[in-house]
Amino acid sequence: MEREKFSSRLGFILISAGCAIGLGNVWRFPYIVGEYGGAAFVLIYLAFLLVMGLPIVVMEFAVGRASQKSAVLSFDILKPEGTGWKLGKYIAIAGNYLLMMFYTTVAGWMVLYFVKMLMGDFTGMDAAAVGAEFGSMLSDPIIMMAMMVIVVLLGFAVCGMGLQNGVEKITKVMMVCLLLLMFVLAGHSMLIEGGGVGLEFYLKPDFSKVKEAGVGEVVFAALGQSFFTLSIGIGALAIFGSYIGKEKKLTGEAVSVLCLDTLVAFMAGLIIFPACFAYGIEPDAGPSLIFITLPNVFNHMAGGRIWGSLFFLFMSFAALSTVIAVFQNIVSFATDLTGCTIKKAVVCNTFAMILLSIPCVLGFNVWSGFMPLGEGTGILDLEDFLVSNNLLPIGSLVYLLFCTSRRGWGFENFLGEANQGTGLNFPRKVRVYVSFVLPVVILVIFLQGYWAKFAG
Repeated sequence: MEREKFSSRLGFILISAGCAIGLGNVWRFPYIVGEYGGAAFVLIYLAFLLVMGLPIVVMEFAVGRASQKSAVLSFDILKPEGTGWKLGKYIAIAGNYLLMMFYTTVAGWMVLYFVKMLMGDFTGMDAAAVGAEFGSMLSDPIIMMAMMVIVVLLGFAVCGMGLQNGVEKITKVMMVCLLLLMFVLAGHSMLIEGGGVGLEFYLKPDFSKVKEAGVGEVVFAALGQSFFTLSIGIGALAIFGSYIGKEKKLTGEAVSVLCLDTLVAFMAGLIIFPACFAYGIEPDAGPSLIFITLPNVFNHMAGGRIWGSLFFLFMSFAALSTVIAVFQNIVSFATDLTGCTIKKAVVCNTFAMILLSIPCVLGFNVWSGFMPLGEGTGILDLEDFLVSNNLLPIGSLVYLLFCTSRRGWGFENFLGEANQGTGLNFPRKVRVYVSFVLPVVILVIFLQGYWAKFAG
C-alpha cells in the first residue's frame, strides 16, 4: 500500500512546527531570556539553534524521507548489511511513549484551565486563592484523569481520520489559530499601561546580567534550550519526512520549522512579561508561571476573563498540536511494525496510552509519597528526566552517527537525500563539524544534565 502524503508543503511545515512547539518551550524560554540578559541571550540561543538543532532536524527529515517509514523501520531499511543500529528504534519507541505519558496530563491541565477561565472560576480570587486552585486540581485524581483521557481520545481521534483528512487538516487550523491568538495576545500585552518595563526587561540586551550569571552558565543555558526546544532524537520529526515528496531540499524546510518554533517561544515572552510587570507580579518559571502567576495577572486586567480564556486556548492548541504529532508517530510505529490498519493501531494505542498515563496523574496525589529524584519530585519529573536528559541527547547522537558514519547510512547518502529538490543546500563543508564536533557537544549536554540533576 502506497504511503499517504501531505497534501501541501504548508501542512508539512505547520505540523512539524506543531510537534516542535512544546509547552516547556513556551513557559521556559521567556523566563530564561529575562534571567540571562534579554536580547543578548536570544542572539546566543539563535546561534546555537542554527549550529546544533538545524543539522539534526535535517537528518531526521532525511532518514524519514529516504526510508519512507517511521523510526521503528527507517534504520533497518537504510543501514548497511550486517550492521546494528537497533538502538535508534528502541529510543524512538521509548521516547514517544514516555513523552506522552506525562504530556497528556499537562495538556489536560491547559484544557481544564481554558474551561475554568471561560467560566469565570478565577474572578475575584487573590493570589493565594489562585495558587490554592492549582493545588486543589493536582490533589484531585478524578478530574486530572478525566482531562488526560479527553486529551488522549481527542489526539487519537484526529489520527484515526488519516494523515490528510485528520492530522494535516486539523493541525493546520489549530496552528493558524495559535499564531493568530499569539499576535492578538502579544499586541494587547504590549499596549498595557506600565508594560514597557517588562518589554525592556525582556528585549533590552543586558550584558551585565550575562557577566553576573557567568558567561559559561549563560552559554550553557542557551545551548541546552536550543537543543531541548525541538524534541529531536526520538524520531518525532523523522515521521513527517516520510510523508513528503522530493520537490524541496530539506535544509530550507528545517529552517522554516525552526523559525516558527522560535517565533512562538519569543512571542510568549511578549505576552507574559509586559502583563506581569504592569501589575507588579513577579514572573516565575515553570508550571507556576502558567497556572498561578498568569491567572493572577488576568484577574487584575480589564476584560481579563476574555484575555485569560484566549491565552489558555492558545496554550491548549500548543499542547494538542504536539500530542497529535507524536500520536501520529505512535500510530505509524504500529502500522509499520505489524502491518495493521490505522483504525486498529488507534484503538489499541488509545487504551495503552490511557493506562501508561495513569502513573503521572497519580504521582500528584495518591502516589505523591514516591519521590524518585529526591525531595519534592514526582513521577512526572522522572518521566521528563528520562526523556529530556537521556533519550533526546542519546537519540540525537544516534541520528548524527548514523548519517555521518561509514558503518551507518553515511554522509554522502544523507547529503544526497537532504539536497534533492529545490531550495537551500545542506553544506558539504560542515562534514567534519557534524561528524566529530557536534557529537562531542551533545555528549557534554548529556553529562551536564546528570551533573546538574545530581551534583547540584
